Amino acid sequence: MELTQQEEALLVAVRCLPLDAAARLTALAQRLASLASQSTVDWSDSWSEADLRDYSAASAERLVQEQADEPC
Repeated sequence: MELTQQEEALLVAVRCLPLDAAARLTALAQRLASLASQSTVDWSDSWSEADLRDYSAASAERLVQEQADEPC
């Protein structure tokens, strides 16, 4: 199975965690996955200009942080 870049980055991050934290994160991901299969998302609403500005600012900040961080 070939992983995407995002999946590979997530695996690197999880491997850097202490064992108990990685186990809790894995359990959380499994719970979220089980909830997602039972839920539907209503995409009919639209984003406000403020939502788009907040999202753009957070995305830019995340990109800067990712570029500054090195694994482990």
